[in-house]
Amino acid sequence: METADLTPYFLKATGEAAIAAAAWKGKGDRKAADGAAVKAMRAVFDAVPFDGRVAIGEGERDDAPMLWIGEPLGSMQGEESAPLIDIAVDPLECTNHVALDLPNAMAVLAAGPRGSLLHAPDCYMDKIAAPPEAIGEISLDADTQYNIEAVSSVLGKSPSELNVVVMDRPRHEELIMDLKSLNVQIKLIGDGDVSASLDAADPNSEIDMLMGVGAAPEGVISATALRGLGAAFEGRLVFKNEGHRERAMRMIDDDIERIWGRDDLCRSEDSVFIASGVCDGRTPGVEDLGNGGFRVHSEIIDVKSGSHSFKTSDF
Repeated sequence: METADLTPYFLKATGEAAIAAAAWKGKGDRKAADGAAVKAMRAVFDAVPFDGRVAIGEGERDDAPMLWIGEPLGSMQGEESAPLIDIAVDPLECTNHVALDLPNAMAVLAAGPRGSLLHAPDCYMDKIAAPPEAIGEISLDADTQYNIEAVSSVLGKSPSELNVVVMDRPRHEELIMDLKSLNVQIKLIGDGDVSASLDAADPNSEIDMLMGVGAAPEGVISATALRGLGAAFEGRLVFKNEGHRERAMRMIDDDIERIWGRDDLCRSEDSVFIASGVCDGRTPGVEDLGNGGFRVHSEIIDVKSGSHSFKTSDF
């Protein structure tokens, strides 16, 4: 069985999480929305016919509800015939956006064979994402000016024509100053760097790059999506919380300071990315059909086939 064969189950997991979170749109309680999404997703995973494991997931950094790292998933735990699958997951990406009913909140996951997705703590990650033309041209080892000039060159744009997404955080003060000195157009976002990475990979999007530090689980998820899209992505772990460095050293059989390329974070073509919209944004949000029914809009990327599709499902 290939990972993509389980896509209908993954769609149900992200769909149910999106519906549960959408009930909290605009109510100002991000943890309640996150908790509802986690509970709904876990209930679906409990019935999936696989031996699954959470390789990396959200929640530890900000003491939020979570599918915990290393958590066993599925109805075939320990069975010899079970497909062994790793999951990188955020049951609710952009919790703050749900609380305030802002764009791009979604339930999102990546899945691949056991050992194919980076197994690490919920720490931070420095990231850079760009269109396919930038592969081999950009690097986290390079400074901001070098990367901007490289992307400008391969896209045939001046720096002033580039649109770069950066999360609006104090940690990015120097990065933002550097981008301003290069006359780059900066789009600051509160949350949602998975959507921003997808936009950076999309030739039809106005976004040309994502730069800066965000959450590591979203980095692994984004790398899976961008592998399927053939786009550029690099990440490097950043340790801000107590104990994360030590845990990473125990969990990762490699140099934890290294730059992780796209295909290091997602090591197998037998992988899928799935996101279901909660609030309107890259995909439409959950629609309440009345009489207890809901409509969910999802984005699916099958890495092996390169298939990239959008699906509407009624629940």
